[in-house]
Amino acid sequence: MRMIDLILKKRSSLEHDFKELKFIADGAASGKIRDYQLSAWLMAVFFNGLSKNETAYLTKAMVLSGDKMNLKFLKSARVDKHSTGGVGDGISLALAPIVACSGVIIPMMSGRGLGHTGGTLDKLESIKGFKVRLSQSRIISQLKKTGVSMFGQTERLAPSDKKLYSLRDATCTVESLPLIVSSILSKKYAEDLNGLVLDVKYGSGAFLKDFKNSRKLAVALKATARRLGIKCVAILTNMEEPLGNAIGNAVEMEQSIRILKGEGGPEDFMEVLEVLSGWMIYLGKKAKSVDDGINKARKAVESGAALDKMREIIKWQKGDPRVLDNPEKFLPRSKSFSVVKAAKSGYIKKLDARILGRAAIVLGAGRAKAEDAVDFGAGIILKKKTGDKVKSGEIIAELYAGAPSQINEGGKMFMKALEISKTKVKRPKIIKEIIK
Repeated sequence: MRMIDLILKKRSSLEHDFKELKFIADGAASGKIRDYQLSAWLMAVFFNGLSKNETAYLTKAMVLSGDKMNLKFLKSARVDKHSTGGVGDGISLALAPIVACSGVIIPMMSGRGLGHTGGTLDKLESIKGFKVRLSQSRIISQLKKTGVSMFGQTERLAPSDKKLYSLRDATCTVESLPLIVSSILSKKYAEDLNGLVLDVKYGSGAFLKDFKNSRKLAVALKATARRLGIKCVAILTNMEEPLGNAIGNAVEMEQSIRILKGEGGPEDFMEVLEVLSGWMIYLGKKAKSVDDGINKARKAVESGAALDKMREIIKWQKGDPRVLDNPEKFLPRSKSFSVVKAAKSGYIKKLDARILGRAAIVLGAGRAKAEDAVDFGAGIILKKKTGDKVKSGEIIAELYAGAPSQINEGGKMFMKALEISKTKVKRPKIIKEIIK
């Protein structure tokens, strides 16, 4: 088999079989296929697409280019969640321990933040000592003992995805729908899942701003997951403004800890958290219905079981469990501080999620480039959200950064994201559609 023939085949809009796609995935992972040939093939896919079968075949081939986890020996169903990314989207931090309390196995593979979107791994690492780079044997041991592990992609889990993703970025082929689908699902298929809940964002802070395009992605992800034997539901959620009240690493971690302690959380955040929890518990066959799953999630928090489960996770992953008892003491907070005040009275009309995500980068909480370091203590705490009434001079947000210059720049950017109206503003609907 020759790569030049496969490039020509896809350029001619012909369909690959599984063996051909496995050849490409193996060659990408091993380095045997040159970058310029992979790039040419990616461009052919960008223009001519992949069929539903090809997309599923490529996903499976990408997994088989490395090591697929084998978790079938675990008695309970294995379920994970994937978010397409947003601002303030720290749902996983509370979601994993809550759902694990029901008896569902949660192998939760997550990523780091890049650009205006945050990353679960960075948020977890704001806990002193917390390890996210775990060996496969360590992950499996933790799943056996606790039912949940929160970890980053290892070198041997879907290794061809890393190569193809970097080339997509360099060749302007990132937006190809089948390539997005195969990239996302290859990492989930590698976890040996029975079920998957997708949180597909739309709006200003989303990867795909337009609802129609986000819905197309959700439908494609669900269809491919089904072909791979994974039960799947896609939930389309609004990302016009940040989710919850915290944007950053330690600040989002603290918000989730307070939720696990039963102190409650922002209304929009809690709605998404409970719906995702209910679906994960239902797909994991530990609830008779989604509503039953939501009730079990609430009871896990009320009883203290969810907080205890988070304590187990932290101990297993070498973090400092004292953070759960006293988050304001054991989570970092950057020294430079300022507030954003309302310039006039009225109602919050807009808090543009993408601009606020960029403001968080300026403050030090995010990355402009993959190699950038993050300041775990930097971030934004929102005191007001869209629809809230404000008086002139009232505090809208708190800003934290490592240096006054970052505070000044971040504050200016925040003001670009903010719009205040004289008339009442309706709060945005957070969950637009659920594709079952």
